[in-house]
Amino acid sequence: MFNDGKTLSDFLPNAEEGFMAKAGIPLPAGSAIASKTQVIDALQSVHDPEIPVNIYDLGLIYKHDIAENGDVDISMTLTAPACPVAGELPGQVAEAVAAVEGIGEVTVVLTWSPPWNQNMMSEDAQLALGLFM
Repeated sequence: MFNDGKTLSDFLPNAEEGFMAKAGIPLPAGSAIASKTQVIDALQSVHDPEIPVNIYDLGLIYKHDIAENGDVDISMTLTAPACPVAGELPGQVAEAVAAVEGIGEVTVVLTWSPPWNQNMMSEDAQLALGLFM
């Protein structure tokens, strides 16, 4: 505890279950909708600044559903609840996906279930981090 009564958790980013970030605007009716591959490419453009691998290959994205109107719902986790970018990374994910042509509103929800572990990483990520033999 600090002199002012605060604890370390008062200074950590908001990483509570259900933390939500949003980006984008609704697409006009009849717009062409982006493909799942385009959404994955956008997800792969986002990196945890402490790990030299993108969040998709790290296994931090649990689902990414594209609705018929182009809206995207994403469920993601982090490597740890005390991750220094916990309050920022979901917003970066939402912005990256919302920037894809053919995507409307993007909602990213943070979850801790199931807990992330190294087995969720792609083989490429494991190789990049020297974890795959």
